[in-house]
Order: sequence, then C-alpha cells, then structure tokens
Amino acid sequence: MARYTGPVCRLCRREGQKLFLKGERCHGPKCAIDRKSYPPGTHGGQRRGRRRPSDYAMQLREKQKLRAIYGLMEKQFRNYVERATAAKGVTGFVLLSLLERRLDSVVRRAGLAVSQAQARQLVRHRHIAVNGRVCDIPSRLLKEGDVVEVREGSRNLQSIAEAIGRGYEAPDWLAVDTNNLTVEVVRMPEPEDIQIDVDEQQVVEFYAR
Repeated sequence: MARYTGPVCRLCRREGQKLFLKGERCHGPKCAIDRKSYPPGTHGGQRRGRRRPSDYAMQLREKQKLRAIYGLMEKQFRNYVERATAAKGVTGFVLLSLLERRLDSVVRRAGLAVSQAQARQLVRHRHIAVNGRVCDIPSRLLKEGDVVEVREGSRNLQSIAEAIGRGYEAPDWLAVDTNNLTVEVVRMPEPEDIQIDVDEQQVVEFYAR
C-alpha cells in the first residue's frame, strides 16, 4: 500500500496545528510549527490576512488532517469513509472507530510506538503478533478480545523501550501489560475514547458532496 514519504512537519504547518506526526520531536524546541507558524511554500508567510475560507475549504482541511494523522492515502481513506457510511450508527464516529481499530493505530495508542509511522514500521517489519500469529498488515482491523503482542525476538528493541519509557497512558478500551508487552482489546472504542482535534462531521460532509 502506498504511503506519504514527504516531510511530515510540512503537513502540520499546512494545517496550522500540531498533528504529532513525529513523536517526541513535536513536544520539543525543534518542532517546525513552533519555529515557523505560517504555512509552507514561497508565499506561506503572506497568507495570514486572507479572508475566511469557504465551507468546502474547511471540510477539505479537516479531511486532510485526519488523513495525515493516520498516515493514509486518498484511495484508502475514501474506502474507510464508504465503509462508515454503509454501517449503522453515526457515520463520523464509525469512521473514527475504524481508524482507531487499525493494528498500527492500536500499537501507537498502547504506547509501543511514539508515532503512527513508527507503529506502521513495527508492524511491517514483523515485530508484532496478533492472537499468537505474526501480522505485517497495518490496516488489519482488530475486534474485542484480540491480543496484540511484541514478538519474543523483538522485545529488546530500543524504539519500543523508549516509547514505553514515556509513561504514556493508553485509552480505557485497551488493556496494556508493559511487562509482557501485550495489549488486549477489552471493548470497542467509545466517542469519549477518541481524543483528536478533528471535526469528523466536516469530513463526512466533504464526501457527501
């Protein structure tokens, strides 16, 4: 599956807010948006006084933010939107639930990785197992009762040790055992479990046009 390989700090500057795409760097003095609080590009510093964006522009920006946070390309993201639209329930929340239940998202939410990109890499490099079997598919959707674990031969990875050392608190729908490096999906995520600064309804409206 294709993925974005360009400068991720540029994405944060484009949206005008931190999307926390580079882990600890986003919390330190090297964060690009703290040093350059204007959009990227030749005329980025001249855009501050522009008129209010249209409804379409605001919907587009929310969509692009959500895509960037989960590291998805347009075609894959659109498939999630279509799946959420066809499902029962509030479309916006169903969409977020699908994205949160991805294997790479669970690895990140459990605190085993500092960013979505790092979590994806752990999965792709076969460091992660699901229900006792190695899984290298970041987009695998997990369900209640699934157990994610770091493989025996990968438990001494420095990146995992550093991620755990942050003391990150996982959401309540995940039961994390940092000693054994296992994560159990104890229930499906609820709306209050998903704390991201994105208006998902705007995303739904973008695709409803």
